[in-house]
This record gives sequence, C-alpha cells and structure tokens, in this order.
Amino acid sequence: MRISALGAAFVLLAATGGAASAEEDLGDALLNGKPIIDLRVRYEHVEQDGVANNANAYTGRARLGYETGSFHGFSALTDFDLIGHAGPEDYNDTINGRTSYPVVADADTAELNRLQIAYAGLPDTVVTLGRQRIILGNARFVGNVGWRQNEQTFDALRVVNSSIDGLELGYAYVNRVNRVFGEDSPAGRFRGDNHLLNADYTGFGNVTLGAYAYLLDLNEAPVLSTETYGLRVSAPFTLAENTKVTLNGEYACQHDRAGNPRSIDLDYALAEAAFSWASLGLTAGYEVLEGDGVTGFSTPLATLHAFNGWADTFLATPAAGLEDLYVGATYAIAGIPAIEKLVIGATWHDFSAERGGADFGSELDMVANFVLTKSLSLNLKFASFDGDGGFASRDKSWVSLTYAY
Repeated sequence: MRISALGAAFVLLAATGGAASAEEDLGDALLNGKPIIDLRVRYEHVEQDGVANNANAYTGRARLGYETGSFHGFSALTDFDLIGHAGPEDYNDTINGRTSYPVVADADTAELNRLQIAYAGLPDTVVTLGRQRIILGNARFVGNVGWRQNEQTFDALRVVNSSIDGLELGYAYVNRVNRVFGEDSPAGRFRGDNHLLNADYTGFGNVTLGAYAYLLDLNEAPVLSTETYGLRVSAPFTLAENTKVTLNGEYACQHDRAGNPRSIDLDYALAEAAFSWASLGLTAGYEVLEGDGVTGFSTPLATLHAFNGWADTFLATPAAGLEDLYVGATYAIAGIPAIEKLVIGATWHDFSAERGGADFGSELDMVANFVLTKSLSLNLKFASFDGDGGFASRDKSWVSLTYAY
C-alpha cells in the first residue's frame, strides 16, 4: 500500500468532515498561517586516526516554508532545504568521493523537506498525511536527526488519538524514509512497508508508562528489517523545592522481519537517573544493546547522534553489542550581559562489548549553548573519543549559529 493510495482515503475523510465554524474561511486560513524560517551556518572539524587528512567543513542550511491556519479542521505545511558549503570541500560528505577525509554528512542539496496536510476535525484525533517530521519518545528509535543540516523525514500516514484521559495512542504507516545523506546518495532513502505504533499513559500521577512496536521492512537494507517491541517508564520524584530526581527505565526485544536474511533475537535495556537542583543537572545511566557475534541491535530510524557519544563512533551497534556507562552534568547561567542564557554541559562515556566485555574506549563530550535571543543561538560543541578494540580515536568540534523563526 502506497502513500498516494492513502491520499484518496484522506480526501474522502475531508469530504465527510464536520461543519466549519463561522470564522473559518479559506482566505483567512491561508493568510493567517506562519512562515518557517530556519537558518544555520556551521563549522565542523574532524581529526580521525587512520584517515589521511583532517576535515574542515563550512556548511549552511536554509529551511524555508509556510504553515497555513485551519480550514474545516485542515491545515497544510511545506518547507524546503537549501544546503551548501563555502570554501574547499576538505571533508567527505559521503557522495563527493573525498574519502581521504573524515565524514561530515552534510552534502550540498536542494530538496523538499516536508509537504503534509493535517486534519484535526475528528474528536481528540490528528491525522497527518505526507512528508513529515516524526519524533517518537526520546528519538532513540524514531527521530529526525535534527543535528545534521538535512534532517530525516518520513513519507507517512500518521494518526494520533488522545480520547482516553491520560492515554495517547499513535500509529504511522511509512513507505519511505528520507535520510540525512540527501537525494543524490545511494543511501539517501529507505523504502518499504513500515509500521510504527506507540502508546503513552500518564494516569499514574507524574509517572509516564510507554509501549511501542516498530515493524520495519527496509528494501535498501534488508539486514535492518526488524520488529522491535518495547516498554519504558519515567518516574519523577520531587525531593524539595527546585530539587527533583527522575528515574528512567526501558527494555526492548528485537527479531528479524520481512526479507531479513539473518536470524535475530536481541535485547535492549536502559537504566538512568537524572537529578536536578535549580540550574544544575546531573545524569548517570547504563545502556545495553545486545549483539550475537554477527549482528548488533539496530535502530536505523533513530536520531543516533544523541546517543552513545557525539563522536558518532557507534552509529551502528557492533556485532559484539555495546555497553555504554555514562555520567553527565549541565549548568544553566542567566543574567549574563547581551545573552539570555548560557547552558554548559559535559558527559563522559565508557564503552565496552556486551558480548565478551572487550574495552571499546571512552569519550568526553562538552557543549556550551549561548541563547542570544528568542530566535538566535550560538552552539560550541566538542567530542573526543579515545578508541580501543579496533575503533579509531577521533576528535570533533563544531561551531554553529542558528536562527529559527
């Protein structure tokens, strides 16, 4: 079943939608929308053992579009990405052939980012059809990879229902994943029949319980075609005024699906505690992705950069699996002249094999985010991975200036 076929059903839904309120007018809906202006320029530097040259990438992204107001419960959104670079291409963008440089996966491109229509005319339900951004939970399994200049989007039909108090149910049928590598890359897309189901319940005080099932059939990567079923819990506890501890736990099991040529039976687990006191935040966690010696637990639709270190060493889980023990701290500083807020942070990771316990190395990540205005921010970021067990050491640094309207 294709998204174009689903479009016919969506048009039929439009024809049977509820009556418009008096103020709903097509002209008002078109004129009273909001523009999308998201601009980012970045310098990225990479030094990696085993790669002849250092990477220096000066890239920029202009994401421009428009979201309409509501008309009979319908709204539309579209935006485009224009991504380019300045200066020499002293980096491997994955399609420019410059393999003597480390990878900076921000290829020049001009492409449609999103084109969607949403319908909110049914009680406690939103239906979205088209190319859209989907972020589920903390993006560990499904996300938009917003760190890269070209974000990941999904050609999908998505339904979200909240008619039961405290319960949100979501389902998405996805027949194409538009990856960060761009339309000109052989790795730029995943096609297939994919089903994403998730439920979150907040009826037990502040505790959030979640369940999900992600059924993937990826034509371009059959070894990543899997079915993953999981549960998660997040429980915050207030200790005193401005002092809180949040305990997070998650478990998932993964099996082969569709045309996967491998037999997969792997587990995922997370235990994490986050402490906050006024402007200070402390986090400690332990994440395990199993491996069977041939295949590692996979999360191909995730925002991978946000997990297992910013150096991106473990975008694919090793065949021996991965254990990530991490501790981190953040501190927010307000009242600095000429800026609204400064947030600084550091995280240390210790990596090892889940199968056999071999040392894979350690990593230090540091960040300083300057919130200059409501729309403008400056981000300084650094990652240093000290590799072991066959994983190359690398240092990465970034300077990003972002304007979002």
